[in-house]
Amino acid sequence: MRILHFYKTFFPDSMGGIEQVINQIAKGSSKFGVKAEVLSLSSKPLPKIIELNGYLAHRAKLTAQIASTGFSISALSSFKNLADQADVIHYHFPWPFMDLVHLTTKVRKPTLVTYHSDIIRQRFLLQLYRPLKRNFLSSVDRIVATSPNYLATSGVLKKYSDKVSVIPIGLDKEMYPTTTEARKEFWFRKFGRKFFLFVGVLRYYKGLHILIEAARGTDFPIVIVGSGPLEKELRRQASSLGERDIHFLGHVTNEDKVALLTSCYGVVFPSHLRSEAFGVSLLEGAMYGKPMISSEIGTGTTFVNIAGETGLVVPPSDPFALRQAMQYLWDHPNVATEMGRRAEERYRRFFTGDMMAEAYVDLYNVLAKSAK
Repeated sequence: MRILHFYKTFFPDSMGGIEQVINQIAKGSSKFGVKAEVLSLSSKPLPKIIELNGYLAHRAKLTAQIASTGFSISALSSFKNLADQADVIHYHFPWPFMDLVHLTTKVRKPTLVTYHSDIIRQRFLLQLYRPLKRNFLSSVDRIVATSPNYLATSGVLKKYSDKVSVIPIGLDKEMYPTTTEARKEFWFRKFGRKFFLFVGVLRYYKGLHILIEAARGTDFPIVIVGSGPLEKELRRQASSLGERDIHFLGHVTNEDKVALLTSCYGVVFPSHLRSEAFGVSLLEGAMYGKPMISSEIGTGTTFVNIAGETGLVVPPSDPFALRQAMQYLWDHPNVATEMGRRAEERYRRFFTGDMMAEAYVDLYNVLAKSAK
């Protein structure tokens, strides 16, 4: 069976959460006899086709970028050619150009879309986009939500509940590099034996300005891994508050990310808006047995992190509550250790890469059979 994934960005150009999920599905489904290919846009002079983890990643040239939406003239023909060879087309929402390509090329193949997030920020443009979005979601055969929490709280998904399935995001730990004691000791020498860790792209909905405010007057180190459009602004905020125990590392290698995840005391994830639909890096914390702190925003973050069981859940945009949660874990190491153990146990029960891949392959088979 051949599956075509279509999304605006992909490895190695961009390594965000959705890209990680596509990579996990594409690689994991190969164990079940699926041949996956990925089509994305790129502005970089890279090869048009790259082999990654046993599947092919195709790149169409990015023509223009408008309101975070990539457009490509060449993607229309690339999509049609690849879709003609596919048994099922797997879209990843949101991306308005993808909706346009789907509706204009009129490829007659079974389709599903993984609904990663509502559109939150561009409210004016959303008014213009709504008819296109409605036509697109109405025309696909199946929609996948990544958590029951998101399905229950998304006004958009409720309109299509008769064709929505829930498949939680999963991670294959074997796809992550192993770390060494020497590398962990390197980070311990920098930050001490106890530090909180955040991993992610530094975007507006990640709530890092709340985390920096929450750290005011505390003495526990906080390590921030990742880069993004708000990095300079966040560094200025930390500097203006005199916070010397907040460490911005920018982009690190996968090996160092794993070393930090295995070495940290706990994972803090202060995302405060629904644009954070799941939290892949939060799940990475659970995978490595770390207690978590997250905010209740009605999305998959609270499906990963169960309050009082795998970590602590606080109200969004509340620096005082976030500070109290960090202080509680800091002062109660036995509780933190037990929460981390339960977090890893929950990961193994619900969020492995094989579980996610097998669920998607089952859905692919249903769609492919219904088309015959």
